[in-house]
Amino acid sequence: MICVVSAEPIILNGFTMNSVSHVNYGLWQHPEDQTYRYTDLDYWLELARILDEGRFDNLFIADALGLLDVHGGSAEASLRTGTQSPLGDPLLLVSALAAATRDLGFGITVSTSYEKPYLLARKFTTLDHVTRGRIAWNVVTSQLDSAARNLGLEVQYPHDERYDRADEFLEVAYKLWQGSWEDDAVLRDRGSADRPEGLYTDPSKVHGIGHRGHYYNVPGPHLSEPSPQRVPVIFQAGGSPRGQAFAARHAEVVFVAGADAAGIRRNVAGIKELAREAGRAPGAIRFISALAVVTGEDDQTAQAKLDDYLRYYSLEGAITHYSASTGIDFAGHSLDEPLRYQDTNANRSLLRMFDDPASGRRWTLREAFLPDGGFGRVKTLVGGPARIADDLDAWLAETDTDGINLIHIVNPGSFRDFAQHIVPELDRRGRLRERRAGALRSRLFGTDSPRVPPDHPAARFAFPATQTAEARS
Repeated sequence: MICVVSAEPIILNGFTMNSVSHVNYGLWQHPEDQTYRYTDLDYWLELARILDEGRFDNLFIADALGLLDVHGGSAEASLRTGTQSPLGDPLLLVSALAAATRDLGFGITVSTSYEKPYLLARKFTTLDHVTRGRIAWNVVTSQLDSAARNLGLEVQYPHDERYDRADEFLEVAYKLWQGSWEDDAVLRDRGSADRPEGLYTDPSKVHGIGHRGHYYNVPGPHLSEPSPQRVPVIFQAGGSPRGQAFAARHAEVVFVAGADAAGIRRNVAGIKELAREAGRAPGAIRFISALAVVTGEDDQTAQAKLDDYLRYYSLEGAITHYSASTGIDFAGHSLDEPLRYQDTNANRSLLRMFDDPASGRRWTLREAFLPDGGFGRVKTLVGGPARIADDLDAWLAETDTDGINLIHIVNPGSFRDFAQHIVPELDRRGRLRERRAGALRSRLFGTDSPRVPPDHPAARFAFPATQTAEARS
């Protein structure tokens, strides 16, 4: 086992969805779970304050744009089990949560397949303003045919084409964020008694981007003046070869999946090499993985909690979610039949992780979703503060990752338990960031500037103002 312990601060994300359940399948039934209140703003304010006061870096909110209707050929199972449905828009929560918090960042999932870059750029600029630079965008390309059908397509765009579209989408967004308004364009010069004509914005410092591409034509300037970060911190989670290439080019924080620690570590190594080939600097990308933690005052209390939680776990919900994510109906698949990879137009990496030639192992549904002592397909740590801190250090070292997306089993109880029991132990070990005001990018990377670094592809579209739109494009 690799057991080198880093002294670097851990990235702590609280991971959830604007829904009655996320990947805590069936746990909406638990008496302590509050996710049935997901339509209540007070529920979200309580969660955000727990994370903010508990020294978390981000609230990471996943999203989808369609019902899960692959399992059994309909959405019946997902609706009945409360699996990722019903589902609200995460973007609309952020303004209220930002007003109730001081340091917490917000990583919001939005798909490039069904948005327009001109409109989305304004939304993220607005959120970056109102959060004072605490916004991140989790870039996804979508994986559900149900979303495509309801958003004007008969089927999804082909898998790799979704990333081609996303590449150009981000190029347009970078031009709008970086190369449209100069830093000193907004003057707010009210004039004077002898010069009454005020000048709010200098028109000579606002530029059209002149983008004409394969998928998008955007001639004009950005609607919004520059925000603290200009470009939101870019999160990404692509695991297929095309998705990893996209992550290596654009991402600043990558959410890495794998069937086990070795699989995650291989994916991290692959993306790091692709990033090096793309000219990114060492350390330009931080890596996180999903983790569930069941904790309490001591190991015995934590184990009792896990035993209680597992009574409510829904295997049907888990497989319903996996069917939708992968595009394969597992309704008639034996729990003990090995899973086999096949190319689909959905999430290929979730199929590959359980049939990985690098490990030589084929997992069954039972092994993937009913592991001994665990909770679904998510790695689960169980114990009191010292054990969890030790196991977390070991997990980060084994996977070569920099932090976690903490899965809630009950919400907000899982986050409150972590903040109460584990955060003080991590703080004692020097594994948390110092609390300080500032932009999310500055905090995550320890930099003074909130802007993207020179090796990021967005940097090439930034001023000096002497550049023309043609030169920046």
